[in-house]
Amino acid sequence: MRWATYLSERAGSDRVGLVVGDAIHGIDEARLVDLLGDDGERLARAGERARADPVEVLLLRSVRLRAPIPMPPVVRDFASFEAHIRTSWQALGLEFPDDWYQLPLYYFQNPAAVQGPYEDVPLAPGTSRFDYELEICAVVGRSGSDLTPEQAEQSIAGYMLFCDWSSRDVQAREKKLFIGAVKSKDTATSVGPFLVTPDELAPYRKNKAFDLAMTARVNGELCSEGNLSEIYWSFGQMLAYASRGTRLVPGSLCGSGTVGTGCLLELVRTHGEEAYSFLQAGDRVRLEVDHLGAIEARVVEGAAVVPYM
Repeated sequence: MRWATYLSERAGSDRVGLVVGDAIHGIDEARLVDLLGDDGERLARAGERARADPVEVLLLRSVRLRAPIPMPPVVRDFASFEAHIRTSWQALGLEFPDDWYQLPLYYFQNPAAVQGPYEDVPLAPGTSRFDYELEICAVVGRSGSDLTPEQAEQSIAGYMLFCDWSSRDVQAREKKLFIGAVKSKDTATSVGPFLVTPDELAPYRKNKAFDLAMTARVNGELCSEGNLSEIYWSFGQMLAYASRGTRLVPGSLCGSGTVGTGCLLELVRTHGEEAYSFLQAGDRVRLEVDHLGAIEARVVEGAAVVPYM
């Protein structure tokens, strides 16, 4: 199944819908997260209802899609592609950490920064090195603590495209203070357009994930190419580690981290600023993954820097 959240003109508010071909079958629920929390039966029943007795059926191209899960309870973003970590850490002036092979590294993101797949993205205040990051995220479907990787993978409700927009100049300074990504990742995170359930992707299982081609284009020019099957840590391993000594909650997002070559930081590092440049207002970015859809965002001017000292 492919689920979306969209603005319903009839309801005057957001509504959950099942994507069937080129149409969306709306149901009464306003929040997709309310259909999670069990082994997937609630979502399956809602899918049957959406096909048999929808409250409205609209052409997909005619509706305004939102983030499938706006304001998720928790957003964790991992770093599970070795090629990206090696190149990007070099670009930030850091050594590759050997513990990366032992610890599925992640940081917490700002749930309030999550936005839909076609919304404008403002430049972070004060940045001169603004970047996209081509990722996929898993959506937690049911609660669990101290999970095994097998249990954690069974708790996944679905997968979505995921892009945490990054201020690389700010990030380089933050990394040297050993505090991780903070303001450098705080402005916007684009997700969607769909939540795709695991059964839809099962035929493409490969290595520790799925054989899904991932691409990024800036102003129509192909910049990034990768494949989800190149991932080092599986989503089951990532979520198992995240669940250690705490509780995963339904609707939480688990980002894969950036696929190799999946950001401008890597491309500038390997090819130079003559070939690639960081994002500016007016740029249009399209991130696409097989079977998951595409994020299409226009970069716009952001707020001015407000002094804090």
